[in-house]
This record gives sequence, C-alpha cells and structure tokens, in this order.
Amino acid sequence: MKIWRMQRNCSLTPKQLFQFYAVLVFFSLLVGIGFLIAGVWVIIIFTCIELCALTLGFLIYARHALDYEEIQLDGTVLKITKFIGSKTKTYEFNSRWTQVLLPGDKPKIFVLSSENINIELGQFVRQDQMPQLISEIKSRLG
Repeated sequence: MKIWRMQRNCSLTPKQLFQFYAVLVFFSLLVGIGFLIAGVWVIIIFTCIELCALTLGFLIYARHALDYEEIQLDGTVLKITKFIGSKTKTYEFNSRWTQVLLPGDKPKIFVLSSENINIELGQFVRQDQMPQLISEIKSRLG
C-alpha cells in the first residue's frame, strides 16, 4: 500500500494556539481590569472587542490547521480522502481507470479523474514538489 499525505504547513498546532491564546487573554484582561480599577472604564470595552476579534481569528485558523488530502493506493483500489474544515469526503476508484489531469488555468492543483468524477488535489503541496508527486502517482496508476 502506498500513501501520499498532503497537509497544511502550519506554524502552530491547535494545542499551541490555545496556549498562546490563553496567555494573550490573560494579559489583555489584566491590563483592562487594571484600567477599570484606576477608573478608566472605557478601556475594558475595547479589551472585550479586541478579545472577540482575536477569538474569531484564532477559531478560523484552528478550524483549518488540521486540513489534509490523502491518496491511498492498495492494489487496484485508489482511495482519496479530503479533510477540509472538519468535513471529510472519501472517494474510491479503480486505479486502472483513473487519470491524472493538469488543468491549465490552475497551476497549483492537479485532478484525479475517474468514472466522470473529477477531484482537485494538491492545494497543500509546494509548487516545486508538484511535478515529482504527479509523476509518482502517474507511474503507479493502471
């Protein structure tokens, strides 16, 4: 069985992101409460707005941090799994009937086509690694 796994290159895992977020929230609230005690109550409003925007941005980042695309080839069974934004889609094809297509208008992706179904892949692969990946997949298909 041959497996190709393509995933995002994220600098922080969701756990590290949560730890960083907790430290940011702590210090922002510390400053906001300090101003509130000093009698400047308007700062706590801006602290809450800041934390809401920060939370939204971090949630969006964390939702897509674990996205991946995976191609498994086991004999004549080609299994493609796409995990994007907590949604998993899985496709199974006969590898002998599957083709690799290169769309001219989108150079960052390639398409696996079989049985009138086209699946776009390669959004997480670096541009310089794409030709090697495509040639390796082509050589293993029927």
